[in-house]
Amino acid sequence: LMRTIFVLFDSLVRNALECYGGSAVATPQFKRFAQRAVTFDNHYVGSLPCMPARRDLHTGRLNFLHRSWGALEPFDQSFSELLRAQGTYTHLISDHYHYWEDGGSTYHNRYSSWEFIRGQEWDKWKAMVQPPLERFKQMYHPLQQPEGRNDGRLQTMVNREYMKNEADYCCPRTFKAGFDFLDANRDADNWLLHLECFDPHEPFAAPARFRERYPTGYTGPILDWPRYKRHEETSLEVQELRANYAALLSMCDEYFGRLLDYMDCHGMWKDTTVILSTDHGFLLAEHDWWGKNRMPFFNEIAHIPLVISHPAFAAQAGQRRQALTQTTDLMPTLLDLHGVKPPVTVEGHSLMPLLAQDMSLRVAAIYGMFGAATNITDGRYTYFRYPHDMTRQDLYEYTLMPMHLKSMFAVDDLAQAELARGFNFTQGVPLLKVPARRNAKGQPVGHTGQGSGYEDTTTVLFDLASDPAQLRPIRDVAVEERLLSQIGNLMKKNDAPPEAFLRLDLTVPAKSLRV
Repeated sequence: LMRTIFVLFDSLVRNALECYGGSAVATPQFKRFAQRAVTFDNHYVGSLPCMPARRDLHTGRLNFLHRSWGALEPFDQSFSELLRAQGTYTHLISDHYHYWEDGGSTYHNRYSSWEFIRGQEWDKWKAMVQPPLERFKQMYHPLQQPEGRNDGRLQTMVNREYMKNEADYCCPRTFKAGFDFLDANRDADNWLLHLECFDPHEPFAAPARFRERYPTGYTGPILDWPRYKRHEETSLEVQELRANYAALLSMCDEYFGRLLDYMDCHGMWKDTTVILSTDHGFLLAEHDWWGKNRMPFFNEIAHIPLVISHPAFAAQAGQRRQALTQTTDLMPTLLDLHGVKPPVTVEGHSLMPLLAQDMSLRVAAIYGMFGAATNITDGRYTYFRYPHDMTRQDLYEYTLMPMHLKSMFAVDDLAQAELARGFNFTQGVPLLKVPARRNAKGQPVGHTGQGSGYEDTTTVLFDLASDPAQLRPIRDVAVEERLLSQIGNLMKKNDAPPEAFLRLDLTVPAKSLRV
């Protein structure tokens, strides 16, 4: 029997989970799952943030060196489409509304069927032509007030007007849809349920019964949505924001536990694989930053949870693995679970052999975001490699789907496009080569989220053995040279464009290596 439940949360912070040593938030259900599964201790992101991570997940290869936030491309080979072609039924249930914006619009259609749970963050869900702006101003902290009518925070405030009871919240509704799918289909064979919850992504809004577990003494207006910026808040405001994250994480934990209960009740552990992971973490004022995208990708963002339970490896329950893994490995793993061979373009590795025993899959992993640093870890060190001058680098988007997060590419940008030869993963298809958008500082940007661009753009090396919190950069020329050489090798394997090497002062591989 081949049945898979792939549970993906967004912004699930690894070190907040008890199964990864967290103690500030009670997460007994995640811990309970880890006790019957294999937990991966060195799992990292690939491309960031949301949709680039999901493109890695669908294709088994990195995309941040070629493209910013964007849709699946015509030449991309999605795990879901490959499974469907071999007779596996795939179903997506998600409240992750980015799938239904321009920059995510080709993902959900790869599944046999899908269900969209409405209302998260600035999902354009409920219509309010004249919202009560004065009331909203009193209700919410100045930090989360919209800046103009087109700021998505206003839509969020409108959406939240329709979430009065716990059952109205998106996480409970998403899991309910999951149980509806299982009620109808759990006895069928050969299916994959991709159950994806936008929580605990901000805003950190949770029902009162979860929030009451984390008292802070804060008495001001609602403060549950940090902006992606440097930390300037009072200690009480920091406590309040962290407490709201904790409350939301507690809700995720409880509803995930209901899935475990369902598995127990229906005896599903004997024939169903369950995979739990996330797209990236989040900074809650660590390193004096809030959020993600704009600052270096410290491990609070880049080092993420992965826990897998497989019926054939029940004897390995509770074990941990030290192998260095990353998001690109999930795609070939999902194929492997259903007996499908990955395409030659896949860079990731199936994790099935690791469920039996620990072994090394890779020497190092690179990760990052379009236009920012190219980062690498070998498990011992992390190295953030930035261009010397972020304003003077050439950078291009390679795409046949010219869409940003919430918009199509501007006509002015497309007017500068050239038709470029394809890469080793584009199946012989040429691509539009479009100069990257630049911010007011002249930095190329694809999607930096909230804010004007990347900051703290200094190349740094951290030794995780002596400094796991990445607070004290070190200088070690030999280590830097070794990691830089590995960056070059992995970029070459990824068939990165010439400018990706040049911006890091690396030698461009010979043209003959390109297809």
